[in-house]
Amino acid sequence: MRLCVFTEPQLGATYEDQLAIAQRAERLGFEAFFRSDHYVTMNGDGLPGPTDSWVTLGALARETSTIRLGTLVSSATFRHPGPLAITIAQVDAMSGGRIEVGLGAGWFEREHTAYGIPFPPVGERFDRLSEQLAILTGLWSTPAGSTFSFEGRHYDLVDSPALPKPVQQSGPPIIVGGRGPRRTPRLAARYAAEYNVPFSSVTDTDAAFKRVVAAIEEEGRDGRAPIVFSVAQTIVCGENEAEVRRRAASAGLDPDARRKGEGPLFGTPPEIAEQLDEYVKIGASRLFLQVLDLRDLDHLDLIAAEVAPLLP
Repeated sequence: MRLCVFTEPQLGATYEDQLAIAQRAERLGFEAFFRSDHYVTMNGDGLPGPTDSWVTLGALARETSTIRLGTLVSSATFRHPGPLAITIAQVDAMSGGRIEVGLGAGWFEREHTAYGIPFPPVGERFDRLSEQLAILTGLWSTPAGSTFSFEGRHYDLVDSPALPKPVQQSGPPIIVGGRGPRRTPRLAARYAAEYNVPFSSVTDTDAAFKRVVAAIEEEGRDGRAPIVFSVAQTIVCGENEAEVRRRAASAGLDPDARRKGEGPLFGTPPEIAEQLDEYVKIGASRLFLQVLDLRDLDHLDLIAAEVAPLLP
């Protein structure tokens, strides 16, 4: 089972906090370090303020050596696709080919109004996401020496040199996530190397996976590798009940939520492994474990030492 560390720096984290957790995750053998892409906190004061995801990943690329790095997920409203393709290709080169790209339509209106970013209706946001996915993959797969053009409703590219090229052939793996019943499965089937369902029950996740399978059967994969199915879940793990409750309180979470059949993953290592195994049984092969206290590096130590060995 492939375990990734997933963080929310907009809740309050410096670059140094993120560097420390990424380097610890690398030493412990986690496959990847991912971060969200937000400019405003959802809880608390968010001090010292947001850090840009792609600036951060570029820096982390030079201060790590093996761990994969990515966003879950960048918003299509934040950046134009052409410059974004250049940025990602450069960070991929800086990392030696360890970058992955989660891309979504965007949903948090307040961060857009706070920083003057247009926030169109949801239908237009998905239209823009679809065009961005086509442009990113088109730019990266265009042979060197050729040009790429694209004509869409929202973006037009004319004779782009489609440079620079990422280190990874045809570009970094793209992750499409979300629970949308129609457009999301189609976009995942067409463009994604991985489909991620965030913060959902086993039943709802299974249904979402099946919608993507149906979309793949309809869309076809053109000989590409099978899509990876993954989940993202907040995790609070402790050696005992007292430690679980201490970590939950530190993260502002209710430790009794899981016992009510909802909410994040809570418990001792065997309890966490049992909860994660339910997602493995429905086809998840990659698990994004969202840790909310980025300064609690002992939490990662416990997960790596006592949860990971219990997973298939």
